[in-house]
Amino acid sequence: MATLICGSLAYDNIMTFQGRFREHILPEQVHILNVSFLVPTMRREFGGCAGNIAYALSLLGGDARIMATLGSTDAQLYVDRLDSLRLSREHVLVVPDTYSAQAMITTDLDNNQITAFHPGAMMQSHLNHAGHAAGISLGIVAPDGYDGMVQHTEELAAAGVPFIFDPGQGLPLFDGAALRRAIELATYVAVNDYEAKLVCSKTGWSVEEIASRVKALIVTCGENGAQIHHSGQCEAIPVVPAARIVDPTGCGDAFRGGLLYGIENGMDWATTGRLASLMGSLKIEQAGPQNYAPSRAEIDARFEQAFGYRLR
Repeated sequence: MATLICGSLAYDNIMTFQGRFREHILPEQVHILNVSFLVPTMRREFGGCAGNIAYALSLLGGDARIMATLGSTDAQLYVDRLDSLRLSREHVLVVPDTYSAQAMITTDLDNNQITAFHPGAMMQSHLNHAGHAAGISLGIVAPDGYDGMVQHTEELAAAGVPFIFDPGQGLPLFDGAALRRAIELATYVAVNDYEAKLVCSKTGWSVEEIASRVKALIVTCGENGAQIHHSGQCEAIPVVPAARIVDPTGCGDAFRGGLLYGIENGMDWATTGRLASLMGSLKIEQAGPQNYAPSRAEIDARFEQAFGYRLR
């Protein structure tokens, strides 16, 4: 059985600022913010939440089915990429007369990021229907066009497919009522620590109240690991020290690829979280969201080295 990954496909234009944002942004002057950062290097990478999550899941041996949109103006590069990775594009729709989603990401020396995002074809994500996907046993609704995210949560729930609701960068598009509805439909919710606070503020629910409505609430905490709230308890997930820290872009998506694999294969939450944490660390060691390429044997060895037991 396959995992349906609803989300964006995008081209990431990644730049590095050889300084620190905090040294150039005056807090008392943010109301008249006008800054420019010199970025001497730039590279273009394949990205988007759906692409990144599917890439991580496929590294583990999972059957990832991407549901996303590309723009006809620049789709072919990504289509060729998916074919080279042997990732199904059965549910990838090419929208005429538009660009694919584009992210402009600037990272400073402290790994802080400023991102500008052009959604392009992503705004037509509702043209894909999650309920039409056959042979799916698990899903995730990751950041995408708002209409598509709302529609896909409804369709997966109606089809009886368990899924992760992962609002991520799409969170500002949701009001309290829409968030409450999505959480109530979801089987799992995944957010980072900042997003968790924002979800609580918008819904009026505490972390404990959100966790009580799903099988698990997963909260990533960057260098402090993650927390998995389930069955009235909180599982603390340690971070896996990276051999080197190169680029945080796509780490959260790599983490979610590990989550999906653990859930699909019936792993306990401690092991699922640890595998997800490892995937995030493997990603941060390489530049770009889809350039790390450990074999499954290498992943298994790193897991045993980090945690003292083997993945089953």
